[in-house]
Amino acid sequence: MPHDADPADSADPAGPADPADADPNDFLARFAWHPEPELIGVRDERAARPALERLGRDAWDAALDYLYGEAMRRTIGDPPGYAELRRVFFGAAGGPGAAGGPGGAGGPSAAPAHPTPSAALLDEFRRRIAPHQLNAWHPRSLSYFTPPPLPVSIVGELLAQVTNQGVDVWHAGPVAAFVEEEVVRWLCDLAAYGPGSFGLLTSGGTMANFIGLALARDIHLARLRGTDHPPRGAALEGVRVYTSDQTHFSVGRALDELGFPPETLVTLPSDERFRLHRAPVDAAIAEDRAAGLVPLAISAVAGSTNTGSVDRLEELADAAAEHGLWLHVDAAYGGAARFSARLAPLVPALDRADSVTIDPHKWFFQAYDIGALVVRDGSHLERAFGRRRPEYYRGGDAPVAMPADPEPTDDGHADEAGQLNFYRLGFEGTRRWRALKLWMSWKHLGSDGFGRLVELNVDLARYLAARIAESTDFEALPREPALSVVCFRHLPGGPTAAHALRPADLDAHQDRLAAALEASGDGWLSTTRLRGSTWLRAGIVNYLSTEADVDHILDRLRELASP
Repeated sequence: MPHDADPADSADPAGPADPADADPNDFLARFAWHPEPELIGVRDERAARPALERLGRDAWDAALDYLYGEAMRRTIGDPPGYAELRRVFFGAAGGPGAAGGPGGAGGPSAAPAHPTPSAALLDEFRRRIAPHQLNAWHPRSLSYFTPPPLPVSIVGELLAQVTNQGVDVWHAGPVAAFVEEEVVRWLCDLAAYGPGSFGLLTSGGTMANFIGLALARDIHLARLRGTDHPPRGAALEGVRVYTSDQTHFSVGRALDELGFPPETLVTLPSDERFRLHRAPVDAAIAEDRAAGLVPLAISAVAGSTNTGSVDRLEELADAAAEHGLWLHVDAAYGGAARFSARLAPLVPALDRADSVTIDPHKWFFQAYDIGALVVRDGSHLERAFGRRRPEYYRGGDAPVAMPADPEPTDDGHADEAGQLNFYRLGFEGTRRWRALKLWMSWKHLGSDGFGRLVELNVDLARYLAARIAESTDFEALPREPALSVVCFRHLPGGPTAAHALRPADLDAHQDRLAAALEASGDGWLSTTRLRGSTWLRAGIVNYLSTEADVDHILDRLRELASP
């Protein structure tokens, strides 16, 4: 062809073949090694859509068979014990089997060498997996903060996985980033933050607490140290963070992983209702400053996992402001109370915190996983996490078509002002699209609907506490729940006889009751330790539970306690 010839002149006058005219079986032939090639080579709707529709129906049928055949039948699968379930699941080997090498034969739990039809996979789910779950849907499953997910949340999770957006750099999930931005704005509004606030979605409260305390280190400690760079190494010594004996373990873990010495976390006693007050914080700050230490932050709790307690947030906000400390509030559970006008006063002053953890997969009834951190000054996120920008994100960080000539960044390319790239705002790089399920659920229920479901749980917890208060064989601590957690214990023989027992024997009685209830499948409660004793714990975040379910659990515990 002459160098100045138009390539179009030499093209086939008929043009490229229309894919619609191609035989879909020609494309599927490359996947003929599989018994269901149309579930792999999904490119052609004519060949693949019927098979995908069948797979969808079969999978949804398996899900509903689990829901009504297993989840509503028992609170936890059978057998409930760890060792017993390992034997049932793995077989006689008691653990995953080793394969005999690529393509070789292995034990029943070895990595599969050959394809399996989808119908067989769903059958194995029904037989090997579905009967052995923690069944959060069961109305007497009142243990950890694992609610039954809203059906619309499940649909949102499905659609998010089908579209498979990566919400790290804007380019990899354009509208997905906007959906997360919108949901984060709604969460900021729930905390009563102003327009300068922002945040991001995380895997859960642990990661959100980690990021919140990373901000306290890189933003606030830098201020206190008078440096223009994030403190590291020796600059982390002599720092103090104040919290209560009801704080989540992730706060201490975050400080460990952020490089602080073990003595950084100062755990202060809570009151009789497991709340942290200002007075012990003031005293600890005064003592530490006199010793030449650097008070950095208060980590308050708004709905502790252990008891549901809410620290005296207004007092602690006053203390943080007066002493110049960062205030982080872990409202992973309790933040949802702000959906209800009636309950919102129980979780006040979130707007005065520098950072707040909220966990939608707890009391927003979302499918796992989705947590969140919101920050009163949203610019802190990029200041702390936005310094490192990989070369391969150039296209997402700076689109080729630019409206003006912006200044280049230190890595040699221009940065579009205001472009939202979540990898710069937190610890994660690749991020799954967690926002869609919450976005859909919030629109489906509205804030009022969320508030109604939260109120149902709080009212049920108060009902349980009232039933315990009127009984002679149970006691609760505290007597009235702060939110929807009730810690209580059975008193064999009544209060006088039970309190005359050795403390270890009364503790063992609670453990036996919890294990027996779990084994029965008739209910599920966790246990915890309060003031050195063992207590049963009902964490009520199940919107399917009723007063009759509470009565049933108490009656069943009495039966199980009988000689």
